[in-house]
Amino acid sequence: MSLLEKINSPKDLKQLNRDELRFLAREIRKVIVEVVSKNGGHLGSSLGAVELAIAIHYVFDTPRDKVIWDVGHQAYAHKLITGRREQFHTLRTYNGLSGFPKMSESEYDAFTTGHSSTSISASLGIAAGKRLKKQRAKTIAVIGDGSMTAGLAFEGLNQAGDFRKEDIIVILNDNDLSISQNVGSLSSFLSRKLSIKYLQDLRKEFKDFLKSLPKFGDDIYQFAKRSEDSFKAFVTPGMLFQAFNFEYFGPINGHSLNHLIDILNNIRELNEPVLLHVTTKKGKGYPPAERNPVYFHGVGSFEIETGNSLRKGEKVSTYTNIFGNTMVELAKTDNTIVAVTAAMPEGTGLATFAELFPDRFYDVGIAEQHGVTFAAGLATEGFKPVVAIYSTFLQRAYDQIVHDVCIENLHVVFAIDRGGIVGEDGSTHNGLFDFCYLRSLPNMVVMAPGNENELRRMLVTALEYNGPISLRYPRGSAVGIPLESDIRPLSIGKGNILQHGDDILILAIGSTVDESIKAQSALHKDGISATVVDCRFVKPLDVDMIASLARKIPRIITVEENVRQGGFGSAVIECLNDQGLNSFSLIRLGIPDVFVEHGSQKFLRSKYGIDSNGIINTAKELLNLK
Repeated sequence: MSLLEKINSPKDLKQLNRDELRFLAREIRKVIVEVVSKNGGHLGSSLGAVELAIAIHYVFDTPRDKVIWDVGHQAYAHKLITGRREQFHTLRTYNGLSGFPKMSESEYDAFTTGHSSTSISASLGIAAGKRLKKQRAKTIAVIGDGSMTAGLAFEGLNQAGDFRKEDIIVILNDNDLSISQNVGSLSSFLSRKLSIKYLQDLRKEFKDFLKSLPKFGDDIYQFAKRSEDSFKAFVTPGMLFQAFNFEYFGPINGHSLNHLIDILNNIRELNEPVLLHVTTKKGKGYPPAERNPVYFHGVGSFEIETGNSLRKGEKVSTYTNIFGNTMVELAKTDNTIVAVTAAMPEGTGLATFAELFPDRFYDVGIAEQHGVTFAAGLATEGFKPVVAIYSTFLQRAYDQIVHDVCIENLHVVFAIDRGGIVGEDGSTHNGLFDFCYLRSLPNMVVMAPGNENELRRMLVTALEYNGPISLRYPRGSAVGIPLESDIRPLSIGKGNILQHGDDILILAIGSTVDESIKAQSALHKDGISATVVDCRFVKPLDVDMIASLARKIPRIITVEENVRQGGFGSAVIECLNDQGLNSFSLIRLGIPDVFVEHGSQKFLRSKYGIDSNGIINTAKELLNLK
């Protein structure tokens, strides 16, 4: 029996000696690589945090002591240690383990995470709650250096420093890489990593220097020693965190189990906010991930021996790549186009843009709020900022969209990637709310392309428009039609009738347009004729066309990859009501009032009835043929 097979909870972990822990770390890495190679997932970050997870559960009394992992994709070892070894092969599959900590999954998951920089605030809230209940327990926030670039992390630090009685420990897992290369002055500050030998030599030199001072030398040295490594304030980021009233320790090697366990044992006895700075290597123990940590941050299935993807070369380009290539194409002739993203240049398709136009590319780090307001500032100077952010992450900047962009009707373009169901990352990453939270804002235009040519045309439309405007497109491959060389702008608020029929009216938007065309073809074979409209705009709707068609074909289906309440279908009902129409039957296809779980995109689209089969069944239901 392997060591890992003996571990059903952290209590079993504590029975191992320290030498055995090193071998356990190897076994954990092997299992993580094997499962992620089949299921895909966040590999590099979890491999880098194996020793850290082992040391935390070895020292602290979990689940009484609470561990919050930030962002959460570094927590695979944590899952294996906390009773989920036998289910680990189901990682990120439907009804299987989540790829992130999830409170409903395990008592050891103290807080559900998926977005970055929440751990310190959550940990402080848990610690304050424990104190109010007069319960003694530690809360440990494990936060990556990339997550530390977000303002939310510093808001948590700021309050925690004022609550000296809270039993909170922040562990800064510093691997100098979040998803893409970290940016900003904080990253530069944190990256001043020092080897253990160098620290020891520097300590000796500092000690000798202080002792050499006439008259006061030894007294000054003793004072410095009592102040816990005062010299580190000169050479490490310690002074930053000490300014927040945190007791700072580090940086230490995050792969040295003995050192980690010793220092965590010491820190556990302190009754004040503590920050432990550990340095780790992303992808540790798996050479392909060590060599290419960006690719192996979030990866699909791959061959373990080589690290090569097992996915066959996709003949159809992704919407993300088409967006990125079109941005480059347009920027060559328009020097007012500026790209802004939040720590995701590769993920949003802007890496090539960044290389070709470095002066017009801005990666603001994990700071979506700042990114939107920064873009608003650019817009006031006559530039055309394109803010490329995943739908789920743009939610974090909602107030800035309202106040800093829409109120003054500023020309900021929002390129919203991963709109709709993203799949295996689950509820925290699905982009199912943007139609709702954007269409409600005055001055905002909301578009969604039905194919790759529409994406290109919408980008041109957005750049020519003078006001807030958004285009939202899904994760994954586009439809596969040839790209048109002439990119013509669209008329704002005008849809396009793709097929004509008298029995059913299908109003589709975005990714559901292609599924609606497939449904129309199948319905035609069954003797049912359908009109299919690519509406293109959620706001403004093509009111005249929709109302005219609804009068002729009062059996209507709206289809969207978004939540139903407040979404595209709701907009159509409002439109028809405003036009005085009431003699119609309408079924809205979309996501019900739920958070969509993890699973493949294809399966989840089928489950929620927004694929061609769902449209076909709904059409027959409207015609009373079922």
